[in-house]
Amino acid sequence: MKRQLMTAAAVCALGLGLAACAGMAMANANAAPTTETAPATGQAAAAQDFPATAEGAAAFVASAEERLAALSEEAARIQWTRATNITFDTMWLESKINAEYTELQVELANRAAAFNDVRVPEDVRRKLNLLRLGIVLPAPNRPGAATELAEITTRLDSTYATGKFEYKGEEITLDEASILMAESRDPAETKALYEGWRTVSPQMAPDYARMVEIANEGARELGFADTGAMWRAGYDMDPDAFAAETDRLWEQVKPFYENLHCYVRGRLNEKYGDAVQPDEGPIRADLLGNMWSQQWGNIYDVVAPAAGGESSYDLTELLRRQDYDAERMVKTGEGFYTSLGLAPLPQTFWERSMITRPEDREVVCHASAWDLDNEEDIRIKMCTQVNADDFYTVHHELGHNYYQRAYKDQPFLFKNGANDGFHEAIGDFVGLSATTPTYLNQIGLLETVPGEEEDIPFLLKMALDKIAFLPFGLMVDRWRWDVFSGETTPAAYNEAWTANMLKYQGLVPPGPRPENAFDPGAKYHIPGNTPYTRYFLAHIYQFQFHRAACQQAGWTGPLHRCSIYGNEEVGRRFNAMMEMGQSRPWPEAMEAFTGERGNDASAVAEYFAPLNAWLTRQNRGKDCGWSA
Repeated sequence: MKRQLMTAAAVCALGLGLAACAGMAMANANAAPTTETAPATGQAAAAQDFPATAEGAAAFVASAEERLAALSEEAARIQWTRATNITFDTMWLESKINAEYTELQVELANRAAAFNDVRVPEDVRRKLNLLRLGIVLPAPNRPGAATELAEITTRLDSTYATGKFEYKGEEITLDEASILMAESRDPAETKALYEGWRTVSPQMAPDYARMVEIANEGARELGFADTGAMWRAGYDMDPDAFAAETDRLWEQVKPFYENLHCYVRGRLNEKYGDAVQPDEGPIRADLLGNMWSQQWGNIYDVVAPAAGGESSYDLTELLRRQDYDAERMVKTGEGFYTSLGLAPLPQTFWERSMITRPEDREVVCHASAWDLDNEEDIRIKMCTQVNADDFYTVHHELGHNYYQRAYKDQPFLFKNGANDGFHEAIGDFVGLSATTPTYLNQIGLLETVPGEEEDIPFLLKMALDKIAFLPFGLMVDRWRWDVFSGETTPAAYNEAWTANMLKYQGLVPPGPRPENAFDPGAKYHIPGNTPYTRYFLAHIYQFQFHRAACQQAGWTGPLHRCSIYGNEEVGRRFNAMMEMGQSRPWPEAMEAFTGERGNDASAVAEYFAPLNAWLTRQNRGKDCGWSA
């Protein structure tokens, strides 16, 4: 993950960095230097030759960091402007500066390779490696390539952001369609919404295929087999070893997912009957309450336990009953972090963030967290609604902002998460506390904490989002890795996507897909060019963080009831990990907070153990699984 995941196309195309989550576009040092306005010292450095010595390497790295940092604020502000006001002109400005930044990144990455065989200090070697790995989509070093790539990526992102389709005689946005999808229990309607949104993406396919060609050409110039191999190299381990590690983690959690899949399929069969959803094989994707079937919490009412499935409270209703608005939601999220001893958000955060959707212009609504000056100008961009989902999202996004500010004193190339999974996991880890009845009681939203009788409903709701997401978190980049490697050709883009849905998620579309379908483009992170394995890793890391923090807090109850709200000792260790940024390999950052050096999904199993046992009982006698 390099720097911010910014608005997506823009930044991600640059490879500036990513991070984001629920899609979050963290603009942390979206540097986009230009030779026209760079300071004279930067221009001189650009032309300078650095000898292939340890001293030359150190001087080169210092020059590279100066050049990258020089115009990062300008680039960030242009990208923010486009994301919060999509027009022809803001798209043009972003494409221009993205191209300039990409050209600089490619130049520095190629020059860094000159020191591959030079013995240098450890921190210099790490920075040289990051220069090579920091480009999400590398343009080849030839005239016009960076400009073409930037134009394509900005166009893809804006096509997604402004997408609408006709439904019942009206043009509706993704936001509107997603609300209908979450609430509808009419299979004909969910099918129409599922297929309707996917009419936005076919026009992206030619641009996407061309983008892959350009990026692969650039990746090969940097010494990688393809762009996917370059992405996998960014985890302090061999690319093939990283792929194997994600497979190992998936095998740890796959039995639990299959157990959940089996139970949910059975309840959907009870609701809709064999003609809509058989009680065997894959699940029809549009019935799961989410446009991409990546989280299933919206259909809790359909799959709730037959007895004792109702919670004594509804978070959305609690928020509305106490007259929460969007800003109060964000203030509450800030309060969680300050309760750990972290500093409040700067006043500029409240003055400059986009917290609700403007009515007078097109914007990128996908929630994201930004750092525009590598110091204190941190912001979020959300179209916040007063509901339980956005209450969680607020806590998540602020995790990016607090991480960005924690590592602001690191050298420029270390201003990032330990790896991109860390950046996503920080806010999700806080969210695990923020969704507990314990926390809701602590902040006055809930009068009393329910007893054990509500544990299964609570854990089932959590699993419908956290566990259901895991195979989706894996399959997106599995599809992309095959696209970058050439194993999946443009003609087979959609067929391969559907095959991955079946293989990993056990899902199928509600009906045959048209020949020109480009369903991958209907998911923000594909046209936005945000690597996605980070989210899979984050769903493992967050439970490791949570277990470690609860142990530090002296919590002795069930893991799913623990809230670390108000524990400043946990906050001290948490912030110490965040302050490391990307200065050390991620296992060292993991150890600094958790005491563990590796990836471990056992915390996921521990958290959900009571639910998994319950699901096993519910599934007795059923033919679980599906055929791929």
